[in-house]
Amino acid sequence: MTDVRVRFAPSPTGMFHVGSARAALFNWAVAEQSKGRFILRIEDTDATRNRPEWTEGIISALDWIGINGGNPVFEGPYFQSAYEPQHREAVAKLLADGKAYYCDCTREQVQERTGSKDKGYDGFCRERGLSEGAVRFRTPDEGVTVVDDLVRGRVEFPNNAQEDFVIARSDGSPLYVLANAVDDITQGITHVARGEEHLPNAVRQELLWPALGATPPVWAHLPVIVNEQRKKLSKRRDKVALEDYRAEGYLPEAMVNYLMLLGWGPGEDREIMPWSEMVPLFRLEDVNASNAFFDEKKLRAFNGEYIRALPLETFEERCAPYLDDAWDRELFSKVAALAQTRIAVLSEIRQNVDFLFLDEPVFDQASWDKAMKNSPEEILTGYLERLEGVSWDAESLKEALEQVGAAHGLKLGKAQAPVRVAVTGRTVGLPLFESIEVLGRERARERLRAALARLRG
Repeated sequence: MTDVRVRFAPSPTGMFHVGSARAALFNWAVAEQSKGRFILRIEDTDATRNRPEWTEGIISALDWIGINGGNPVFEGPYFQSAYEPQHREAVAKLLADGKAYYCDCTREQVQERTGSKDKGYDGFCRERGLSEGAVRFRTPDEGVTVVDDLVRGRVEFPNNAQEDFVIARSDGSPLYVLANAVDDITQGITHVARGEEHLPNAVRQELLWPALGATPPVWAHLPVIVNEQRKKLSKRRDKVALEDYRAEGYLPEAMVNYLMLLGWGPGEDREIMPWSEMVPLFRLEDVNASNAFFDEKKLRAFNGEYIRALPLETFEERCAPYLDDAWDRELFSKVAALAQTRIAVLSEIRQNVDFLFLDEPVFDQASWDKAMKNSPEEILTGYLERLEGVSWDAESLKEALEQVGAAHGLKLGKAQAPVRVAVTGRTVGLPLFESIEVLGRERARERLRAALARLRG
């Protein structure tokens, strides 16, 4: 491929949908492998959505997944509102060429004529010769309009089922369908990869491009992303904002890897794969048209794999935003390697290590009730006594508790439950004896005594 120019044209909405991120990445891959251009264009003509912070959110989200001006294929951002003169010129040209006409019909009038609110526009104003009103594009009456789609193949739309659609409002402002086509033509767009929901727009743009003297781009309409119930992901029902996953502690490289697999696979019997290896393999023609399931559990597993692959120092740095100013880097470093093998998202780091940095562990009633069942007072008392002269290393600390448990007929798993909650405040976490070792003799014994006091009321 040469002179490839793909475009990603999101509308500011206050959040960046994971489906938009998937579309952006597919376009980015095409641009990179062809050494073409990735055009970022912000569809900002809707004044109710034209907020600078929302546009900044789009740019920030794209930057997080590696799409930014640091790569020479990146171009933009451009803003659709800047092209309004060209939009109006295009409307005037279509009117002058007889390919569009004015219409003053209201929706109620159309419904009255057709007898149905479900039927489209009936072409009433085609030959009325009006000089003002909304502007409609004159669609062909016969034949079919074909959208040759890299993902869906040849898609035919009977022309007699296409209404004369509106391309400009009565005040002269263009509608999205026209503005989008004009912008793509102006910017020399050669490939458009976007969500399946835009396929109905494609047939209209397939008509508009030739009417404006241009050859339509290569189309690729990507599969719908669905949830566990196989319903389309919805921001009202599902966690879809890329910002939420970022805040929770998903790594951008894991998110990129997972999103690339929503409808496409590298075909090498592997899924964990860096971007640099996916790009040469990616082809829009290989994207599956079937719905793609967004499996958050699988994404978590991916993220865990990427976290465990980080160099330890990098892992510590990535955890820093999730630990407050009270944390001690040197102390955290002593347990970082243990934590790295146990968390799936970075935000889980705090609950795993906060016992080290708090004056006393968190108290969770449910954890307390669950742990304090099997001779807790005897176990805590016996362990405190054993710790008097024991060597302060994980193996010795473990042996001491095993001996206490055996004296009360308990295996280690049962015996360590009250000790874990007394020391860390939680029933699950880092390996217990390594945690006690790092916590230190005096702090550990202090917490065991405090738990005994709570038991005794």
